[in-house]
Amino acid sequence: MYYFYQRQCPPGTRPYVIRPGDTFYSLAIRFNTTVPAIISANPGVDPNFLQIGQVICIPMQPIFPPCPEGNYYTIRPGDTLFAIARRFNVSLDDLIEANPGIDPYRLMVGQVICIPVAVPPVTCPPGTFPYTIRPGDTFYSIARRFNTTVAALISANPGVNPNFLLVGQRICVPVA
Repeated sequence: MYYFYQRQCPPGTRPYVIRPGDTFYSLAIRFNTTVPAIISANPGVDPNFLQIGQVICIPMQPIFPPCPEGNYYTIRPGDTLFAIARRFNVSLDDLIEANPGIDPYRLMVGQVICIPVAVPPVTCPPGTFPYTIRPGDTFYSIARRFNTTVAALISANPGVNPNFLLVGQRICVPVA
């Protein structure tokens, strides 16, 4: 097949070779995107004069896996499922089970996965009470809400990474 020009597509898009009968409208429907999004991804391409064999870029909508707790994570360079499981204190099997559509050996930078809640039983020591992490919580916001300090929260929760809190995770909050 003859290509009128080769095209490097920007991130978030994929190349597509025009076939007979293709229009931006039909492609928008086929790829679950919009005509303006296709036009934006293809500056200089006249949608009224598409040619068979021409390569254009199709925007790919991010497809998020179902994630009841809403703990989404975007794959970064160098990530492995094993490392992600360790970072979020979940088992590798639970992580794979929460993301049935991914290939564990072919993670792609920018891919979004679901981090399941690791809810080990939390026994809070005397002078603290249990608290369940909600969307938007940080150790700082929790410390302010309960009139304590971030240092006190960290001390009461050894093994909890304050930079990777999960919705539904349980921690211990020191009594003010």
